[in-house]
Amino acid sequence: MSFAFAARRSQLLALAERQLPALTRLKRVEPLPIVLQRRRIYVVPTRFGLAYSAMLVVMLLGALNYNNNPALLLTCLIGAAAYQSIFGGFRTLNGIALRSLKARSCHAGDAIRVALQFDAAAVPRQALRMRLESAGDSHAANATVFDLSASNAAPVEIELHAERRGWQAIGRIRLWTEFPFGLFHVWSWLHPDFRALVYPRIEANAPPLPEGGSESSAAAVRRAGDEFGMLRDYQSTDPRRLIAWKASARHDKLLVKEFERPRGREVVLDWQGTEGLDNEMRLSRLTAWVLRAEAARVSYALVLPHVRIGAGLGPDHAQRCLRELALAP
Repeated sequence: MSFAFAARRSQLLALAERQLPALTRLKRVEPLPIVLQRRRIYVVPTRFGLAYSAMLVVMLLGALNYNNNPALLLTCLIGAAAYQSIFGGFRTLNGIALRSLKARSCHAGDAIRVALQFDAAAVPRQALRMRLESAGDSHAANATVFDLSASNAAPVEIELHAERRGWQAIGRIRLWTEFPFGLFHVWSWLHPDFRALVYPRIEANAPPLPEGGSESSAAAVRRAGDEFGMLRDYQSTDPRRLIAWKASARHDKLLVKEFERPRGREVVLDWQGTEGLDNEMRLSRLTAWVLRAEAARVSYALVLPHVRIGAGLGPDHAQRCLRELALAP
């Protein structure tokens, strides 16, 4: 039964694509800016509007039946006010432009916060509502309600749950209003060409950072004036103050002191070091290690099957590593 219903629905949608391109073309992604014009704004009565219309019909029949001119005049005035509300709602959407979108990268399982910048075209807009179609919740009560001032308005934020890592399109945006009386539902679709990057999920109880290997704290940097390291033979370019006179007298040759400063700890976050886990769990563990190394201010390198990122530290290095993890095959 459900299969037959789905097949019938697909046939109806295909028919609509052929016969009503003006209604269905908005499903395709569009480049910014997106301007709402009269050809893409739709109006239907609400449930309250239908009940209001039924009330007007009853009033009209009663006024005509009893030949009551004041009642007939009142019915016409109320009907005219309701009819004018169509244009009020239409003007609320007409001319609005979506100029830009910005989204902060997040981890799988979290919510993507998308900031949308609208242009009100120097006309104040009231009682606007917006909802992401891909959010999976069609209830109007969960929509984002906002107003737009005549000047440049502040960005409007909306949330989208991120299920998987990688690039995630925000999908279609439904923008509507029932201003001013709630009698008519005026809406349009926005489908911007925009994606947000979702990082891998963070492992909840990740093990400690791996110990450093060849690039770890065993490496040292020669530097005069720090801790004593070793003695070596004198060279003509060495300063005289570094000569170890007592040791030279014992060994019957000139020796100089060499100082060294241990390099800060470095760790290698290697894909091969997470054997025994599936691919997504490996990426989750490496993501947790990247964040932990950043928090501990420990320099780290990242080794993946398709790329190797040298040791580093800081927001730019972390973003590069997380990006490679998010886009890993």
